[in-house]
Amino acid sequence: MKGIILGVNAEQGLGGQLSKRFASEGLEMFIGGRTKTALDIIVKQIKENGGNARAVKVDATQEKDVQALFETAGEGVDLAICNVGNNTPGRIEEMSVQYFEESWKTCCLSGFLFGREAIKKFLPKKAGTLIFTGASASLRGKAGFGAFNSAKGALRQLAQAMAKEYGPEGIHVGHIIVDGIINGKIVRDKRPDIIEKIGEESLINIKSIVDGYVFMYKQKKHGWTFELDVRNSTETW
Repeated sequence: MKGIILGVNAEQGLGGQLSKRFASEGLEMFIGGRTKTALDIIVKQIKENGGNARAVKVDATQEKDVQALFETAGEGVDLAICNVGNNTPGRIEEMSVQYFEESWKTCCLSGFLFGREAIKKFLPKKAGTLIFTGASASLRGKAGFGAFNSAKGALRQLAQAMAKEYGPEGIHVGHIIVDGIINGKIVRDKRPDIIEKIGEESLINIKSIVDGYVFMYKQKKHGWTFELDVRNSTETW
């Protein structure tokens, strides 16, 4: 069996950890992202641990790139994870059309492009699991994050529509909400002030998030889950 993950960057990030975990579960992984050097590091680690993986440089907002990722994987794809997203803060009155549009392309259009190609792989065999990564913004609007909120909310509606449309044809579509701050490379490298403010105990353990994806992937069709909302016990909601 093969798995495809789009939105892979650092080894310590969610995409990297998902790639390694599913490789350890026996899937041949095809991992896509913008930075080939980062992908190659993950592939090397997977192979050193007895797994099999291939890196593909992909711009998730470009149709031909996403199609090429699935063409590279070929037949036998059983799992597809769209882990693309980029937090885009900003006040509405100061926001350009281009900025808003880019947020939508990154968080929502990428999901459509990826989801469509995954469905094409799954339909002939009437089986497969497609999972989208969501965020707190998928559920709740927040001041200063109008572009991100609207894009992630739209992705959630797309995922739900696909779950209802293709569930009867044997395809499991799910949406996993990461409802808080991940204890990973991004926050540690770029926002150490957040860790200092809320405390490390308030961050979400990345391996616990990965467990949610594995749980959803292994579900049988008589008891599918559409959505998981993963949060730290200290998260206020």
